[in-house]
Amino acid sequence: MIIVSEIDSIRSVLRESAEVKQATAERNAEDIAEAVDMIATSLKEGGKVIICGNGISAADGQHMACSLRVRFKKDRRCLPVIALGTDPTYMTAAANDFGFERVFSRAVEGLADEGDILIGISTSGNSGNVIEAANMAHSKRAKVIGLTGKTGGKLKGIADLNIIIPSNSSPRIQETHRAVMNILCELVEARLFP
Repeated sequence: MIIVSEIDSIRSVLRESAEVKQATAERNAEDIAEAVDMIATSLKEGGKVIICGNGISAADGQHMACSLRVRFKKDRRCLPVIALGTDPTYMTAAANDFGFERVFSRAVEGLADEGDILIGISTSGNSGNVIEAANMAHSKRAKVIGLTGKTGGKLKGIADLNIIIPSNSSPRIQETHRAVMNILCELVEARLFP
């Protein structure tokens, strides 16, 4: 049985999602274009992209890494993109031995090189392990792109480039993060494989 109030809720959520994406287009298009340039330049010069986040953000990072390693729209060579948090053996060992705050920074310490890009995804911008990863990336002379929402949190002051989704709603921020990551994949792929 269809409930009228649910239809109204569906329309409301979709309108709100569209409004957040529209606001992101207005406020963040230049930042997204700069992120495309940073990522494409790093990959063209032999660098790699490392992505980290927690929960849904981790899954979104895995999706982006998959799209860049396998394909987004074009059949082309694999790109060196790593999503952290996909290996439960590593995650549980690092959390046990070093604490959850260091699970990503420990991996960045071993994987990042000068000229690489770390994309830190945090809805609030305050995820401790993402912040630690960003600090470690800087110590390795890698660049940091912060993909956040709300006020940008602590990550805003650490990242070299911030893409802050103008919303306080975690679901709307996460939906828009996915849209931004798809744009990054599409434009990086087009730039590297014209």
